[in-house]
Amino acid sequence: MFRDREEAAQRLCQRLSAFQGRNPLVLAIPRGGVPMGKLLADQLGGEFDVVLARKLRAPLQPELAVGAVDESGWTYIDPSAASQGADADYLAAETRTQMRTIHTRRSQYTRLRAPISPAGRTTIVVDDGLATGATMVAALHAVRSHRPLWLVCAVPVAAHAALRKVQLLADEVVCLETPEPFRSVGQCYSYFGPVDDDEVAALLGT
Repeated sequence: MFRDREEAAQRLCQRLSAFQGRNPLVLAIPRGGVPMGKLLADQLGGEFDVVLARKLRAPLQPELAVGAVDESGWTYIDPSAASQGADADYLAAETRTQMRTIHTRRSQYTRLRAPISPAGRTTIVVDDGLATGATMVAALHAVRSHRPLWLVCAVPVAAHAALRKVQLLADEVVCLETPEPFRSVGQCYSYFGPVDDDEVAALLGT
């Protein structure tokens, strides 16, 4: 259990201390991962930016991911999607919806500069936790397409099944806790308040 995202990020910093002084690029998944990513980048002496990926929501359970899409439009579809009622037409429509959100967020978050490229760099992708792992899969795919030198997935907490997915895509996975049974990311924090777009934009501007 973590007190809040700040404590979780501090504990991740300890596990990632080997990257201190190596100018890592820390890419956070908005929105919950952003305060954590900023703290990591500051303490590790690296640069900070976001990687934009969105989960594809299950038709009757919007909190459940049946896949995810990255900024290029590449999609990951979870094997459980069909059993959750997400047929091809639904997934196509949901992908379009989430791509609109991605484009809006890009214009909000980094409208005055280009995204920082991970090409040839040690890159750490961070989020506040993994339930299905779908969004992290899409984020790692997006970063991998730019050919980073070393790709790290860093999260405080994850379900075992989610970890197995991301281990196939990252060079290194750092996860502090894998509670069993796993119910939700939010239940692993004493305080798990929302992070809004204004806070994300402010953190990216500092």
